[in-house]
Amino acid sequence: MKVYLTEGLLHKTGLCKAARFMLLFVLILSAFTQSNADDMLKNAIDEDYAYIHKLYTHLHSHPELSFHEQKTAKRLAKELRETGFEVTEGVGGYGLVALMRNGEGPTVMIRTDMDALPIEEKTGLPYASTQSHQGDDGHTVPIMHACGHDIHMSLFIGTARRMAAMKEHWSGTLMMIAQPAEEWGVGARLMLEEGLFERFMRPDYNLALHVHPELPSGSVAVVPGYSFANVDSVDISIYGQGGHGAVPQSTKDPIVLTAHIVIALQTIVSRELSPQDAAVVTIGSIHGGTKHNIIPEQVDLQLTVRTYAEETRKKVLQSIERITKNQARSFGIPEDKLPVVHIKQKYTPAVYNNPVLSQRIHEHFEKRLGSEQVRSIEPEMIGEDFALYGRVKPHIPSLMFRLGAADPTAYKQAKQQNTSLPPLHSSYFAPPPEATIKTGIEAMTEAALLLLKKQ
Repeated sequence: MKVYLTEGLLHKTGLCKAARFMLLFVLILSAFTQSNADDMLKNAIDEDYAYIHKLYTHLHSHPELSFHEQKTAKRLAKELRETGFEVTEGVGGYGLVALMRNGEGPTVMIRTDMDALPIEEKTGLPYASTQSHQGDDGHTVPIMHACGHDIHMSLFIGTARRMAAMKEHWSGTLMMIAQPAEEWGVGARLMLEEGLFERFMRPDYNLALHVHPELPSGSVAVVPGYSFANVDSVDISIYGQGGHGAVPQSTKDPIVLTAHIVIALQTIVSRELSPQDAAVVTIGSIHGGTKHNIIPEQVDLQLTVRTYAEETRKKVLQSIERITKNQARSFGIPEDKLPVVHIKQKYTPAVYNNPVLSQRIHEHFEKRLGSEQVRSIEPEMIGEDFALYGRVKPHIPSLMFRLGAADPTAYKQAKQQNTSLPPLHSSYFAPPPEATIKTGIEAMTEAALLLLKKQ
């Protein structure tokens, strides 16, 4: 922080010379105090990093799938209790709620996710995961933290430790929650259905972050408004009249009908929506038939649909059903055998970052982290059930900001060579932990301190 004041500017205040001198002294002292406080936070994070890094490598090498985060939750609960939080376990599955009450003031919620993915890690890291899980179906799958939840949890604990050590600098209640089953898009709903905001506290603000694989470590980004998308899952069963592949004229081929439907569905975004409305309709799975020369009775499709605005979402889903059934009618499929379009009711809504809160945090990050470290990025079509915490009535101002998680050298090379870095959910996703975690702790701590600032 710098103070740009001249004697002329001070003279315009109308204060006497002694008062002007005192004002200048107070401003300089304030700037010095803030700069000193910033240095103290950075130094404290540096000193605590060895502890947090050990926690990180443990979490990375011991991932657990959605709905199975038992050991992970126990470890986080232990860390939070030792830091001075009141901890309640088993909220919405293996979810945790931790409270630190520190006098009068607002309540700020900070959320982390805990679950990993069924992916075999190929990073070659010395602490790479070798864990696997045998499901109820008898199949064993490898497990990896390929979405950065191990980073999220580590800096979550790092932030808790810093806030506990800095209680004289803030006032209010800090509510930290560790959420299960984010990868399934249901963990937030489970915690809310078990009375998260009724049994504990209703926050005045909700905060979270998510690593970004194409931002360099050491940087952050704030996207005001829509940041992540609505995520709908759609199942379609297409029926026909099966028979011998050599006599197709006596059948109604559901595979050919499916091909027409797949192509026709692509016209929803290109021809039914305004170019200003973002949407994605992706067919991720097609299953039908058993043998070369048999025309089957049925083909099944699985779709993912991504949108931002609720009106766009409704229009896209209605168009999927209209196109699918009318294509079937054009093939002569009778009304009692039209395709069945099943749209799952419990979808993941779009993350909407409160614009006022976003601007406030963005400006604060520029002051504390440096404007060169605060990047601008576009909204993305991935999903995040953090959105649900802000959508309770009345709505709670919420913000999920992004944390750079790409090795700076690799990031620079990728930009120069126009190549891609390993994305989220890649078996090669490996953020450089020190710069990523330290920046995450500093950014989240600064955001919490701003919202819990003593009056």
